[in-house]
Amino acid sequence: MKTRLWISAAAAASLVTLVGCAGTGPNQQLGVAGGAVGGALIGNAIGGSTAATVGGAAIGGLVGNEVGRNADQRNQQRSYYPNNGPRY
Repeated sequence: MKTRLWISAAAAASLVTLVGCAGTGPNQQLGVAGGAVGGALIGNAIGGSTAATVGGAAIGGLVGNEVGRNADQRNQQRSYYPNNGPRY
């Protein structure tokens, strides 16, 4: 039973990672992967079922996607305007 659970968690995390990484920045890709794995672990710990694990992976992937996307946008703005700091 536990083997099936871990296999389904790994499959769900891989699926969310592969689907969410098309045309994204490096932080967004890392955020999706880390969020999906972390969400799957937390979902399994809280719910203890396959549905909870898959749901946790999906929610974690979405949260990680947004956090990574914001980090990529922030990095892009900093590199686009390199001289916008104070001048002494």
